[in-house]
Amino acid sequence: MVLKSILVALFFLLFGYADADPNCTRVNPLVDSESEFKMVQHQLRGSLKIIDDCSFRVSRFDMLRGSDYVQWWGARAPDFQNLTTGFVVSHYQLNHTYENSSFVVHLMDNVTWKMIKVLAVWDRTTASDFGHAVLESSAVSDPKIGVAHMEPTMFENCKVLSNDFRLRWSLDVENDSIEIGLEAATGIMNYMAFGWANPNGDDSQLMIGADVAVAGFKENGLPFVDDFFITKYSECVTNSDGSAGGVCPDSVYEGSNSGKNNSMLIYGHRRDGVSFVRYRRPLARVDGKYDHPVNHSADMKVIWALGKIKPPDTISPYYLPQNHGPFPSQTYSHLVLNVSQHVNECIGPLDAEDKEDQGLITADANVTLVITSGPALHYPNPPNPAKVLYINKKEAPVLRVERGVPVKFSMQAGHDVALYITSDPIGGNATLRNVTETIYAGGSDASGVKSSPTELVWAPDRNTPDHIFYHSLYEQKMGWRIEVVDGGLSDMYNSSVFLDDQQVTFFWTLSKDSISMAARAEKKSGYLAIGFGSGMENSYAYVGWIDDTGIGRVNTYWIDGKNALSIHPTYENLTYVRCKTENGIITLEFIRPLNPSCSESNRPECNNIIDPTTPLKVVWAMGAKWTNEYLSDSNMHSITSSRPVRILLMRGSAEAEQDLLPVLTVHGFMMFLAWGILLPGGILAARYLKHVKNNGWYRIHVYLQYSGLTVVLIALLFAVAELRGFHVSSAHVKFGIAAIFLACMQPVNAFLSPQKPEIGEQAPLTRVIWEYFHVIVGRSAIVVSVVALFSGVKHLGDRYGAQNVQGPNWAMAIWFLIGVLVVIYLEYREKQRVRDHIFGRSNWVLGNLDEDDSLDLLSPVRTPADNESQPSVRMEVQLEPLNR
Repeated sequence: MVLKSILVALFFLLFGYADADPNCTRVNPLVDSESEFKMVQHQLRGSLKIIDDCSFRVSRFDMLRGSDYVQWWGARAPDFQNLTTGFVVSHYQLNHTYENSSFVVHLMDNVTWKMIKVLAVWDRTTASDFGHAVLESSAVSDPKIGVAHMEPTMFENCKVLSNDFRLRWSLDVENDSIEIGLEAATGIMNYMAFGWANPNGDDSQLMIGADVAVAGFKENGLPFVDDFFITKYSECVTNSDGSAGGVCPDSVYEGSNSGKNNSMLIYGHRRDGVSFVRYRRPLARVDGKYDHPVNHSADMKVIWALGKIKPPDTISPYYLPQNHGPFPSQTYSHLVLNVSQHVNECIGPLDAEDKEDQGLITADANVTLVITSGPALHYPNPPNPAKVLYINKKEAPVLRVERGVPVKFSMQAGHDVALYITSDPIGGNATLRNVTETIYAGGSDASGVKSSPTELVWAPDRNTPDHIFYHSLYEQKMGWRIEVVDGGLSDMYNSSVFLDDQQVTFFWTLSKDSISMAARAEKKSGYLAIGFGSGMENSYAYVGWIDDTGIGRVNTYWIDGKNALSIHPTYENLTYVRCKTENGIITLEFIRPLNPSCSESNRPECNNIIDPTTPLKVVWAMGAKWTNEYLSDSNMHSITSSRPVRILLMRGSAEAEQDLLPVLTVHGFMMFLAWGILLPGGILAARYLKHVKNNGWYRIHVYLQYSGLTVVLIALLFAVAELRGFHVSSAHVKFGIAAIFLACMQPVNAFLSPQKPEIGEQAPLTRVIWEYFHVIVGRSAIVVSVVALFSGVKHLGDRYGAQNVQGPNWAMAIWFLIGVLVVIYLEYREKQRVRDHIFGRSNWVLGNLDEDDSLDLLSPVRTPADNESQPSVRMEVQLEPLNR
């Protein structure tokens, strides 16, 4: 290592370093300005200083080797459009690894600093930004560019803790603070820990009483750092009295508000398999109970560790470090450190063995890959446009295909995004600039939307290169890499399906007495589990993981609860068992009999019978760690399927679990019965049957309204049972609640109705208002309910993937159209009957048209005169003077 460093330094001394041109001027305002490079890829970091109008100096420069086409690049701004349309500024090539290097670079004769706002290290073959510096005076003069040093990676000191872990720091005694950078070539779900040991502690137990910062990355890719205090060698445990012990965040000790996080996150990123987190902490001004003061001028003992991290769950809301492992793996240690002494032991960038953090999707025969577009969050080849391609909801994953196996794409990314498979790493109609480009599939016709997708089928053959790309035809760098391999699981198994959420692929082949199975995760994890049942509880589970010796294992379990004590090992007769991991993606395989041969019927696995003619319910789970024994809560999954998938083994297909769908059918039918027949019938009775003797219209009206309301409430209970709760989210639910509320107002309104006036009396204002309110609310309820019925059919199609909801929609539309026509006809007959009644009887004295409209519709309290027919009332009024 030392000899290598000497040779590299000698190389740059002889060839890489040059003095400034003495004939060059120094008039540009950028001269003597300094900037730091933003690390984007290839672990690039360093400082930049403008020497004169023709050259600049790079110092403390680190970078992993790129291609032979990596050069210095100029642009007007650090955004995608400006960087991709930039230009080469120097003949200097950056085609090897740089380790803490310093050298001078001369600009081309036709390039000046006025043309450059951003100076980048650029790979021309892939249009890839390794890192760039925003020139300081440019950032100040142009606010659109932003301010430099927003993502700092440079420090005054650096110390090597292990081959994979480095400590960087910058001291600020004047402000009583120290900025610390933790940098490790480790897994994305691993933690980095560093801190000060208890100064009064025993050397044999340096961790007890230590004040450490634990840093890492959350599942969404965001960095974090938390202050921890160690009371014993165990994971953090909260007791029933609220106290805590173990390796716990400061904030959980003695109650949630007792501790304070003194480690303040500044910046973090993960590049090329290396995690970097920068944070600030005070030196002396600390609480003294869970944080140790740091004497910047004294030698103090510090500790560090690397290991797996446990994501938050229902028990603990924190990211908690797990066991860091045995000492030979160099995952923890201690040393004596004086932060005021200058140290620079870090020569060159960290080089991780596994640099690929991007998602991986393996294409299988007869399994459609859904292509959509979405925001660029972690695009693997920056700079990139704001919108990139997604495959099965993963952002620009590496797509692995097998030669001879057709790949089916469903294009749903929009009409402005056309997929094509190309040899060009940038894409975007590359034939206009790359005459050597080869297009393997796709083109301008391969575009579509969710409501009208376009299908594209491509079969890579034996002449297809190992590495090609998928991109949009109309814009550069929306897609990413395709790996073409020989053979795979889809060739070995007859059938395969995606399980729920498209995170696990399940394979199988049926034989006479056995079944061959395989499962592959679609994202990185510590273990993969599949279970036969409606959930992980009360299921038979198969767990695959890689043990500490690197050997793949598959174990079987019976799970009858939701904690670690409910996971019981079983002893199924599995053969041809294999488990492997590739870039963190776990695949497990085995063969098992359809009907286990058990001499002891009381063993749980004896009931694990697979009937090929019956749908097999399958669920899955993934987590950070598994072990062969001593299961604890740390083995619990971090992600799991939302619902089981029913696999039809003999048909080679699957469908989502929909046991409660018939309940929704009953709910819909009852709502249609109430809102389409009973309640409208009651309204029609009140409007058009007043001529029926003995107030028959009133009885029909009341019976139909109360029957309809009862059916509505029962149907509502069915829906609540199906949804397992009351969730006001969709438009259907909102319209339905509004209709039910209006319907429930009617009986309350009827109970509170004012007394109907006597015949011949003028109705009081309260009675008139009540009548209008009663009629308006009732008719509004019907209108809102019609909207709720149609939105309910649409909601059924959206929620459960119903393919044909047009039939019920047309049926309801025709039904309500017939109802409207019936109302028009009845309204015409009513007007005709009233007209005939008025002109056909000359002895009509008081008239009854207005009295009919003002009848009390729902109130059961009626006068004796109300119970007689209206003609009788008229006769009594006419004859009364003759009896005097």
